[in-house]
Amino acid sequence: MRTRFLFCSAGLLATVLMAQGPPNRGFGMHGSHAYGASRTPVTGAPYSAVETVQSQQLLANGNQISHSEQSNVYRDSQGRTRTERTITPPAASGKQPFTAITIVDPVAGYRYELNSSTMTAVQTPLPPPRTSTGTRPTRPSGANQPAVTTVSLGTMTVNGVTATGTKVTETIPAGAFGNAQAIQIVRTTWISTDLKIPVQVQSSDPRFGTRDLELTNISTAEPAGTLFVVPSGYTVTAGHGGFPGGPGHKR
Repeated sequence: MRTRFLFCSAGLLATVLMAQGPPNRGFGMHGSHAYGASRTPVTGAPYSAVETVQSQQLLANGNQISHSEQSNVYRDSQGRTRTERTITPPAASGKQPFTAITIVDPVAGYRYELNSSTMTAVQTPLPPPRTSTGTRPTRPSGANQPAVTTVSLGTMTVNGVTATGTKVTETIPAGAFGNAQAIQIVRTTWISTDLKIPVQVQSSDPRFGTRDLELTNISTAEPAGTLFVVPSGYTVTAGHGGFPGGPGHKR
């Protein structure tokens, strides 16, 4: 059964979650969190942290599916980001754990996907930053449209940083898509005032379960510049759009 990241794909990922945190798998934070959604890098606000995404889904037969994923995330003063996580292949594959790294460099205009086991990196061009501040389209009206309410939770310290909280409740009316009763989706988001990234997100949807994101061990020191470049010895190949140097270029 497919698990859906409601607070990311349905709203948060397209808005606040992607306000240039490190790139979020699933949550969107790897490739979550990142430049790809907002396309506007945040500069002058470096940080490093540990990002944990946990999901829990209760099936109709009482069975429960739980999943947890942890990543190290970084951003420097130039707005470059790095996300790294350990991948553990199935035991039957005979392969050893390796590190998957995503580097998003809005300065150079490229995104890199690194694989430590193969010493390879795929380089793809980034889309241009959005410069227009056009008006958001309004939701179409109708009896089956969800009702959305937003409540400000004020400001408080969350995981060691000052953050502003917002609670969004979306109520899908009965009969919207065959549902006998109304469905209520709740998403609570705390965004760091200084870093402009979510440090805590909690989402609950009775159709898909709960999904929580937590940013801990937050440091605002400038990360090492070497974290945002492809290491020597890696073979760099072009993704869509190509790049100077061509496929197979070895650093």
